[in-house]
Amino acid sequence: MKASMLIASSIVCALLAGTALASPGHKPGDGHSHAEEAPYGRPGDPKKPARVVQVVFREQDGKMLFLPDRLRFKRGEQVRFQLRNTGAIDHEFVVGTLEENLAHMKEMEKNPDMEHDDPNALRLKPGATGQILWQFTKAGTFDFSCLIPGHREAGMFGAIVVE
Repeated sequence: MKASMLIASSIVCALLAGTALASPGHKPGDGHSHAEEAPYGRPGDPKKPARVVQVVFREQDGKMLFLPDRLRFKRGEQVRFQLRNTGAIDHEFVVGTLEENLAHMKEMEKNPDMEHDDPNALRLKPGATGQILWQFTKAGTFDFSCLIPGHREAGMFGAIVVE
């Protein structure tokens, strides 16, 4: 009886791991990947030059903000986002289409502790810094948001215009 329970338990664990790897998410166990080109570009090539853009995360007067909150790039441009959380709480930076980010925000509401392990997203603790290397391969208007529940609604989003 114990052997059959152990086998059943192993099968359930394997099925859950497979489901996690196949579903959109974030960290290993959530299995989100942008290896292929997305509508808003692809991960940058660290061997190539990149324009450096600093983005600060902060809270001020009851709002949560990115500074700057409007960015403009040329199609094909590679950007190294240097990110700094000067706020008092965790924040994240997620580049995507507005539709993707709004859908992702709904998923984050269900799982607020979800962590990102994606080339287009990074969560930072207060005082922390990090970077994202991204190449914008298509023209359009794209979104960057903090998708931690309540943060986007408090003003923590911005626009990227690629010409």
